[in-house]
Amino acid sequence: MSELHDEVLRLSGVGKTYNPGTPLAQNVLQDIDLRLARGELCALIGPSGSGKSTLLNLIGLLDSPSAGELYLQGRPTRALDDAARTRLRNRAIGFVFQFHHLIPAFSVLDNVLMPLMIRHGKPDAEDRARALELLAAVGLADFAAKKANQISGGQQQRVAIARALVTRPALLLADEPTGNLDTRTAESVFALFRRFNREFGCAVLVVTHDPRLAAQCARTVELVDGRIVRDAANTAAK
Repeated sequence: MSELHDEVLRLSGVGKTYNPGTPLAQNVLQDIDLRLARGELCALIGPSGSGKSTLLNLIGLLDSPSAGELYLQGRPTRALDDAARTRLRNRAIGFVFQFHHLIPAFSVLDNVLMPLMIRHGKPDAEDRARALELLAAVGLADFAAKKANQISGGQQQRVAIARALVTRPALLLADEPTGNLDTRTAESVFALFRRFNREFGCAVLVVTHDPRLAAQCARTVELVDGRIVRDAANTAAK
């Protein structure tokens, strides 16, 4: 593991219980200890119902743990109010989902710029240059002016990756990012995650059901029944 100053994410004894103190109480996550360092590419796997989505929501600051503490870039987050949580999430985390969640009526470029618009309003020339550079990196420089609903599903997912990276996040979270794509397109999209992980040095956590994609990550964390049962390096990863 990298030195502490390279640590992007740390979960210490994190648990999540829904409806606590009632007959409907459900322990979804228990005693989760997890660290991610700058530059790590990690797959999160596990069967349906194992708690992967809940864990990703906690890491993405979309929900709060019931127990333990989650540190993002060394900052404890459990006690943050909604406004502080939103600011930290927008600054430090990028998201890519199975369904790209682009705004159909907006141009490809404006979709990529959206996180920067949320952060500080109307984008400036530097923002636009950064977004166009990312679109070029994902092979879509010629599509910047097209509406998001005028391009293919694989292209839309590439736009979503550019959008997630436009803020230069310390942590990139991807929830089944290739689950809606054919095998060939999935491979090309996943290659972008590996490339940007190397080039930007951001920590990347990918939730996937595809063992071939998980094997291409340097590390795999397996979740079963709300607990981490395996956290190991993939020696065969490229």
